[in-house]
Amino acid sequence: MLQSLRESALFPSELNRVANGVMRFKLEENLGCRGVELLTDAGHDVSSIPEQRMTSATDDEGYRVCLEEQRATVTLDLDFASPIRFPPEPTAGIAVLRLPKQSGSADLERLIHVLVQGLEGDDSLDGHL
Repeated sequence: MLQSLRESALFPSELNRVANGVMRFKLEENLGCRGVELLTDAGHDVSSIPEQRMTSATDDEGYRVCLEEQRATVTLDLDFASPIRFPPEPTAGIAVLRLPKQSGSADLERLIHVLVQGLEGDDSLDGHL
């Protein structure tokens, strides 16, 4: 089933970036409400795994939903950094954020701000890890 989703997917660059540079994101539960708030405040279309009541979903199910919804995945989960298991090419992008071992909410906010700044202009996550 996952293979057929990849084969039928449109080119991500046509999907994720909508009018005025707004991007479509799906945040994993490990980024919390603050992550959703920060990306929404930056003007992006943001959905989250908890909002869809998918907190018990496997990583494979989350990947599939992002493909179907044409949203870039934003997560702290290193499993998504495996391009063999989760190929970024058919997706709207995968952003795996890395926090220091001893980190707090300010560190997460800083990482999300870096992500937002990196996506300004013509830069895109489409099809990239």
